[in-house]
Amino acid sequence: GQPNRRRRNGFNQGRRRMGVRPRRTDREDSVRRTVYVSDIDQHVTEQKLAEVFSNCGQVVDCRICGDPNSVMRFAFIEFADDAGARAALTLGGTILGFYPVRVLPSKTAILPVNPKFLPRTEDEKEMVSRTVYCTNIDKNVPEDVVKNFFEGICGE
Repeated sequence: GQPNRRRRNGFNQGRRRMGVRPRRTDREDSVRRTVYVSDIDQHVTEQKLAEVFSNCGQVVDCRICGDPNSVMRFAFIEFADDAGARAALTLGGTILGFYPVRVLPSKTAILPVNPKFLPRTEDEKEMVSRTVYCTNIDKNVPEDVVKNFFEGICGE
């Protein structure tokens, strides 16, 4: 056929794909520097949590997750180095608010937030505050059944 056409065999011929995802070693390094903290009192803020854990080393990132009105909150705290994360493990049992926190090595790294997905307008922020994510719903359950279920408990 075409004598000047380059063959594509699926290999990148030594070129690196940039911007796709962090290298495995970077991810593993980030996991080693991150701790998982559970049983966080509802009155404890990310700022307060980072402040307490900064005694162990430089805190790079701190994210509290879970229901803000419950004790079932947890967080991921990433340190600048492994030593900070190891030192943080000694804070397990520390009373923050009214409850002792549990501190364990993290199994995952903190993923950066894509700014394109953050709400920009006041309407978007209001909509996000009313939105819940549900999983493990059987795919055979019709959408109107799910909608009626939540409207019956939570309102329109």
